[in-house]
Amino acid sequence: MFTFKKWRRRRLMSEPWPSEWLGIVERNVPYYRLLVPQQQRELHGLIRIFLAEKPFEGCGGLELDDEIRVTIAAQGCILILGRDTGIYPKLRSVLVYPHAYVANVTARQPDGTVVEGRQGRLGESWMQGYVVLSWEDVLRAASGVHDGRNVVFHEFAHQLDNESGAPEGVPLLSEGSMYAAWSRVFGAEYRALCDSVERDEPTLLDAYGAISPAEFFAVATEFFFERPVELKARHPELYEQLKLFYRHDPAVLTRGASNDE
Repeated sequence: MFTFKKWRRRRLMSEPWPSEWLGIVERNVPYYRLLVPQQQRELHGLIRIFLAEKPFEGCGGLELDDEIRVTIAAQGCILILGRDTGIYPKLRSVLVYPHAYVANVTARQPDGTVVEGRQGRLGESWMQGYVVLSWEDVLRAASGVHDGRNVVFHEFAHQLDNESGAPEGVPLLSEGSMYAAWSRVFGAEYRALCDSVERDEPTLLDAYGAISPAEFFAVATEFFFERPVELKARHPELYEQLKLFYRHDPAVLTRGASNDE
């Protein structure tokens, strides 16, 4: 059925790409430069749709502009590029602070008591459909492209995870037959990271991923796009599952870019 929404999206996908936006993504989204022209054109269209459908809110006195919106939209849309999926259907708004911000947190202790406090945050993703980001840390990802940390990839991976109904590190997969392998590989990798962190052993993946399966998926997503060659070499099964899900092979793109230099 051809709906108005589909017609509108098709029109947005066909509109000319503003030259000033190109400068923004080339400067602030390093992964964009690895994509082939066809992928870049598809990403342009997804960014247009994202900006047309998802509201942004400036927080803490931040005044929003095209650089902020386009940079965040581009990185968020990289995760859905080439995938037959919705454009974050549960996402209601993106909130952006100028710097790291402080949030109220509630934690349940092992003895059952509840402790409330305040904690500094670079970003967070809510089941209710909100993504919160620090603009300073969004930009930091552009300068530290190979450090395995990208707050936009991380928080939007949580949004993908939430689409399955619960943040458990198991997003909606394209085929039912994929869940068994996903569960086996991610379960084993998550337990291995937890064991290494408990023994205070060095790990490739950030120890933050040991907090929960949901955080493990988000951290693995960051490393998949930021340090793909190392991830593939040291965690080949994990890399393969992420490649099947995201329909990207960033290790090949990264090696190709290195060979061209």
